[in-house]
Amino acid sequence: MTKLKQIIPLVLLVITLCSGAALAADQSPININQASVEELAELPHVGPKRAQLIIAHRKKSPFRSVEELTEIKGIGDKTLEKIKPHVRVAPATTAKR
Repeated sequence: MTKLKQIIPLVLLVITLCSGAALAADQSPININQASVEELAELPHVGPKRAQLIIAHRKKSPFRSVEELTEIKGIGDKTLEKIKPHVRVAPATTAKR
């Protein structure tokens, strides 16, 4: 019973650390030049409609900066500030295998 009391806190610690690592991995910024509609729709104050507008915009011209999101109808400065920590801009890869 004593060993069990020693092991339980250790197991709980490991579970907590693993959960934290998984959450941190989920919070890495997404590339708005490659993200799917579903990924974009999960951003704060975006939703499926604005996600479609983001994709339509990038098909015409890939984003060069996160700030260009303000060119999307319904995304102003306040919304941009909420989105910024969750997004990044990198060139879309076109390599085919």
